[in-house]
Amino acid sequence: MRTRLHGWRALAVAVAAVVALAGMAVTPAAAITNGTLDGNAHPYVGLMTAHGANGNYLWRCSGTLLNAHVFITAGHCTEAPAASAVVFFDDGLITPDPAFTLTTRSCAGIAGYPCGGANSRTGVIHTHPQYDPNAFFLHDLGVVVLDGAGFTPTNGSFGRLPALNSLDSLRVGRSTTFTSVGFGLQKAFPDAAARKNIQERQRMVAHPWLHQINGGIVGDYALLLSNNAAAGGTCFGDSGGPNFRGTTNIVAGVTSFGLNWTCGGTGGVYRVDRADDLTWLATFGVAPS
Repeated sequence: MRTRLHGWRALAVAVAAVVALAGMAVTPAAAITNGTLDGNAHPYVGLMTAHGANGNYLWRCSGTLLNAHVFITAGHCTEAPAASAVVFFDDGLITPDPAFTLTTRSCAGIAGYPCGGANSRTGVIHTHPQYDPNAFFLHDLGVVVLDGAGFTPTNGSFGRLPALNSLDSLRVGRSTTFTSVGFGLQKAFPDAAARKNIQERQRMVAHPWLHQINGGIVGDYALLLSNNAAAGGTCFGDSGGPNFRGTTNIVAGVTSFGLNWTCGGTGGVYRVDRADDLTWLATFGVAPS
């Protein structure tokens, strides 16, 4: 059995099955564990809120603009019942509209977060054609196509896709690092009453290292990165956010799953350098550069 973990997912170590978190609300949360404020270092990384067919807020995730219109995130962020999205590109703290409540989740008459705002854009969602919610980690990729003129950061920069199978050459170890960016929790605790910083909505960055590739529990479709106090890592709400290769703007993969309740140890990243991903993304007019 699986359940949405506040915009993140859990993967069982032995059998790669999704771990259920009984009683949790369907609510994405908000930062990179043991990270630092990103400011405007990655202005093309945004916070995405998913909305149902009635426009009501469902959950939130993170993601990356590849051009003014194409925003990539995790497939479990765009899966049903999500019907549309709003993406926020604020460099500072995103403050919820005081009129919005999680009781109703209604966006009727709400002008600010999570329903809209000055630095937000609406968009149409798409999910990898091979995505299976019962095995989400195998094709965990989604796209939001922004409406109208889309969004271009003031510095004109965007994220980039990796070349086909280019991650296969990476070596496990502390020297192979990534730049993980997202709007998720800074810390998490099993006891809901003890959760900290759950309401933060601010872009943060960390630099985890490669723990596992091409084998173990990640097969050939994911990476396992460190989640610890020394290097930082990802947590609930970082789902879909980029894990850039080294200090480049090349998106090695999107944050996909975690192995425990406290966002410690290791975190799973869905690779986007495989043929099925690059072929699908090409239909939106983006390709490795």
